Amino acid sequence: LVDEPNTYLIAWTTTPWTLPGNTALAINKDIIYVSYSVEENGKNNIYILSEESFKHFQEVGKSFSQSQTFGASLRSDLGKTFKGSELLGKKYKPLFSYYENVEMPNKENIWKIWHADFVTSEKGTGIAHQAPAFGEEDMSLAKKENIPWILHVDETGKFKPEVKDFAGLSVKPKSTEKDGHQKTDIEIIKYLAKSKLLFEKEKIVHPYPHCYRCETPIIYYALPSWFLNIQKVKDKIIEKAKTINWMPAYLKDGRFKNIVESAPDWNISRNRYWASPLPIWKCQKCEKNIFIGSLEELKNKTKKSGNNYFIMRHGEAENNVAKIFRKDSNNVSLTKKGKKQVLENIKNFQKETTSLTPQSFRKIDLIIASPYQRTKETIEIVREYLKIPTEKIIFEETIREWELSSSFEGKDKETISQYYDFDYIKNPKNKISDGESFADLVSRAGDFIYQIENSYQNKNILIVSHSGTGRALNFVAAGITFDDLPTRGDVTKLPSNGEIWPLFFTPLPHNRNYELDYHRPYIDQLKLICNECGSDINRVPEVLDCWFESGSMPFAQDHYPFENPAWLENNFPAGFVVEYIAQTRTWFYYTHVISTILFNHAPFKNIVTTGTLLAEDGQKISKSKGNFPDPWILFNKYGVDALRFYLLNSPLVNGEDANFSEKSVQEISNKIIGRLFNVVAFYELYPSTYLEVEPPLGGSTSKFNILDQWILLRLDQIINEINNEIKVYNIVEATRHIEVFIDDLSTWYLRCSRERIKEETDLEVVLPLGSPTSKSQSTRATLLFVLKTLVKIIAPFIPFTAEDIWQRLKKEGDEESVHLCDFPGESATAKSDIAVAEVISKMQKVREIVSRGFELRQKAGIKVRQPLAELRIKNYELGTQCPSLTPQYLEIIKSELNVKNISIDKNLVSEIELNTEITYELKLEGDYRELARSLQDLRKSQLNATGFRKLKPSDIICIQVETNDLGKELIKRFENELKKNILISEIEFVDNNGTEIKVDNLIWKVKVIHLEVEPPSDTIKQ
Repeated sequence: LVDEPNTYLIAWTTTPWTLPGNTALAINKDIIYVSYSVEENGKNNIYILSEESFKHFQEVGKSFSQSQTFGASLRSDLGKTFKGSELLGKKYKPLFSYYENVEMPNKENIWKIWHADFVTSEKGTGIAHQAPAFGEEDMSLAKKENIPWILHVDETGKFKPEVKDFAGLSVKPKSTEKDGHQKTDIEIIKYLAKSKLLFEKEKIVHPYPHCYRCETPIIYYALPSWFLNIQKVKDKIIEKAKTINWMPAYLKDGRFKNIVESAPDWNISRNRYWASPLPIWKCQKCEKNIFIGSLEELKNKTKKSGNNYFIMRHGEAENNVAKIFRKDSNNVSLTKKGKKQVLENIKNFQKETTSLTPQSFRKIDLIIASPYQRTKETIEIVREYLKIPTEKIIFEETIREWELSSSFEGKDKETISQYYDFDYIKNPKNKISDGESFADLVSRAGDFIYQIENSYQNKNILIVSHSGTGRALNFVAAGITFDDLPTRGDVTKLPSNGEIWPLFFTPLPHNRNYELDYHRPYIDQLKLICNECGSDINRVPEVLDCWFESGSMPFAQDHYPFENPAWLENNFPAGFVVEYIAQTRTWFYYTHVISTILFNHAPFKNIVTTGTLLAEDGQKISKSKGNFPDPWILFNKYGVDALRFYLLNSPLVNGEDANFSEKSVQEISNKIIGRLFNVVAFYELYPSTYLEVEPPLGGSTSKFNILDQWILLRLDQIINEINNEIKVYNIVEATRHIEVFIDDLSTWYLRCSRERIKEETDLEVVLPLGSPTSKSQSTRATLLFVLKTLVKIIAPFIPFTAEDIWQRLKKEGDEESVHLCDFPGESATAKSDIAVAEVISKMQKVREIVSRGFELRQKAGIKVRQPLAELRIKNYELGTQCPSLTPQYLEIIKSELNVKNISIDKNLVSEIELNTEITYELKLEGDYRELARSLQDLRKSQLNATGFRKLKPSDIICIQVETNDLGKELIKRFENELKKNILISEIEFVDNNGTEIKVDNLIWKVKVIHLEVEPPSDTIKQ
């Protein structure tokens, strides 16, 4: 301490390299500190640290006698204790004296003790070293208390020359050696020990920031910066954020709200090279800041020569009227018409007065011309008329005619005109053999005009040249890029012979091609003039934070408000935006800030955030690690839609991280997309010639089979559910409804309806419901309607699958593509009709009974094809408000569980029981079903008689059977059922070497003969 000799403060730091930049010590005024004396070299020295730290050193046995620098022993008593507030304001001597004699603002506040809430007694000594230039908390304290700060490290991360003992050392070097990044810290520690200024060193392991690209350690570094005053508009930003709908919803009043409420002022400048330059110039004389908001403002403030430029194309020459192109046309002369054009135009030029070219400009001080014969003759006419002395005429090679390719030699002029007058606009850099591209010509013209601008001041200069060169000069003066050419007819317009026009040239930032380019270094080469004092002004060196540009993207991409004035009305705010969740604190926040400031409105109506997709083991996916499957392999194995649906169905779209699982993609491919295609394949397998009338969605279904009613009501239900979910962008729940419905359609509705659909293939027509002769709605038509509606629903989720199925199912009058159809709107049926809930809940009970029945069969080891006598149900009432299962539902249970009868028995111990006693009659029926199933498999595997294709479901067959008497008895007993169900016209019992079928102890050898043979077409054969 300065005013208390032999009294020392024991401070601590985790960054020794910052100690030469120390300007303050921070304590907490409410912490208890202790001062104790140590006898050293015949005198008492007093040391101060927090009481907690003192106790800690006692507990671990540390003392000055054990330290590297002190030889005295620590006294057992605590010495004097006091509150930290007694230390406030005391001055101390710095460890390093490099900056003691340097003048700086607020130096009266340097090397003093200050209070800071962030200081605790839990770590260190309760006295924290402060280097405001290298830490956020340190800088905050320095700003609050007007404490000076010292930058003892340069922008390359090395000690400055004035830090003489360590000058040039990198403060945080990148190193692969153990503790190599602490080399400089170690040097500082050695210096302190040598100087008797080190009490203790200790290794503390803690996180440290590194460059995510090159892994070099990063240091905090104070830089002068430009800020956006967020505090001034924070209340408005918070208010407008309330209008945004978030998915997941918790972000709205959670993370995003916290980010906005705690947001500091926005540092919008960066000390880099590659970025958009800050459009701010500063006058070095009057120190005024000048903001440039447009190209026109830039032109108005740019330092100019005062020259006025006019371009004149030579009069009509012999090469202009020639039918054939000759490359060597430098010496051609003007025609009579051309001479007349020149004279008329120069006379008009002298007479004309406009706001753009006032009369004062008409006095030509200098003529610069192309050195060709036709331009020389043009100049002579101009010179004589304007009385200009010959010494005021300069011939300049750089503004000669466009160098045209000799490949056009001898060709008609229309061919060459097409290329050099029109085609070059789309391909300005295209060079044909030995000719110049338009870009080459622009380069010459740019060199010329910038040289003239720098060589002359306050002159009226007439440039006499050619059409191509004139257009190139227009390009340079306009301040555009080659991409702008197709829309800039004013630049590319072909000037007439003898035409004179003003060239409004102002030096602009441009690249080597003389295209307008606002980036560094081009923008920094531009000199502007201060309107206040007339001095030169230079641009500030900083560039924009890239988030400022990103946050401006919605309107900046359309160059609003300079162009597209209707952008705000037609595009703002955005309906929805999706990005991963980390953008909550970056792009979402910054875009919202800029939008609120500029337009007083949030930029988005809805925000969907995604989590991060991780590798299967939870690590970050990385190209360098290669810890992810090749997407193309996934596409080829499972299809694009399987991966798409997997991602939409995962926690990712709810802002959560997820480990990638190829197995899950495979399951979606099989269980969702595969099942759906299986349903479509079944529909296609049983074609019919009758008119399929699709039922109206949401209409009456009372005349339908109960399964048809149920699937249509379920379809109604998921349309409402999915519409509700996508309104709030809950994509995960929407996909889950799709997943459940496809399972319902495939594993329940189609399974229970297969036989009805097969039977309908024999019908000729089904009339629309409501017709006098209509009896029922076709199940097949219902299935068609469900499929066509379903693919409209899934089209946004699995678009390729939906389109494939639509192309298979669409009828005359349907849209060409499913993606041209309207998305199904909500239906009132599933919301208002009480019967809907009854049908769906009853069918759910039916499925539960069937599922439980299958479990009982499996437990008893009885196959489903074996009929059983009875299923007993204890009580499957559906609640007091809902009646029992009606016969339609019971028939489904009987069919699915293959039981003959269902009874209610309230005395059952369990909910349902199966009578598993198999009588002789039931056993025969079971054997028949096994035989029928085997015969169906056999016919499916058969080629028809021509050997080109398998049997169609409608093909009729004859079978030849070799079996014993028991086998014959079974077939004869169920002959009619076999013929009907398997489309058999005749069964012959003969000896043969057919395919063996075995059911229990019964064996049949069967040959299949296709009776109705039609030669296949070439197409079918292929």
